[in-house]
Amino acid sequence: MPELPDLTLYVEALNDRLVDSRLEAIQLASPFLLRTVHPGIEDLTGRRLVVVRRLAKQLVFAFEAEYFFVIHLMISGRLHWSETHKPPPKRNGLAAFRFNAGTLILTEASKKKRASLRIIQGRKNLANLDPGGLEVLGADPDVFSQQLKSVNHTLKRALTDQRILAGIGNAYSDEILLRAGLSPFKQSAKLNAAEIHRLYAACQEVLGEWVDILRDKAKGKFPTKVTAFHDEMAAHGKYKQPCPVCGAPIQRIVYAENEANYCARCQTDGRLLADRSLSRLLKDNWPKRLEELENL
Repeated sequence: MPELPDLTLYVEALNDRLVDSRLEAIQLASPFLLRTVHPGIEDLTGRRLVVVRRLAKQLVFAFEAEYFFVIHLMISGRLHWSETHKPPPKRNGLAAFRFNAGTLILTEASKKKRASLRIIQGRKNLANLDPGGLEVLGADPDVFSQQLKSVNHTLKRALTDQRILAGIGNAYSDEILLRAGLSPFKQSAKLNAAEIHRLYAACQEVLGEWVDILRDKAKGKFPTKVTAFHDEMAAHGKYKQPCPVCGAPIQRIVYAENEANYCARCQTDGRLLADRSLSRLLKDNWPKRLEELENL
């Protein structure tokens, strides 16, 4: 799922290309994409785009007279830009947004069509789509601390819950927790002041660095390689590869449709976190520590 760094690149690219242009038409290829009934597509047609911004993990296109359309890309939704007028592709196209400046195309690679489009009128109605999480980049450290301590979740869940912190997902939470040297399953309410400071600093550093990395990769062009897996990542998608900090193999826990990647030596004092399916299967043979795994 595109997260804060990826969405920041989308926002910058869209503002560069579309601000002050007019929406000429929306062509839907999937009837399931549009999740609202009123206002309709015709209410947006001909309106001037004022700005594009991010709302948690959603992209908000703000038009004159307080009209908005909001795109949630979910896991597999991606945006593409064409300076010419094009329809949505037949294979995985969901919609084409035709502006006088060019066409924005929305695709989704997954068979499970989860991406959504909502058309909203009025700022109060738009506010209903805000899950309420704290914007981490540049946030006050004390507010960040209060937000974490207001719930008692695992750090993995706290970082990725958009009601707590906005814009962070599965991939960058792995990177942040490795940078902070904290277990993904440590409870947020049990963090001491030093641990909160490390987590806050890691959020600022990792997110800021990755915005810069993605900008450098895009080189001013519209982002085309939006993915949760990058060669430069330290933990996410690096299962069994050496941790760049200590050299120990990165470990992985798979649950539901998500996974947590971590370094046992850097984050859990050498203790291996129990994978629900594997630990049930292996039972007493499940290694408890990194040293046991290495001996196997």
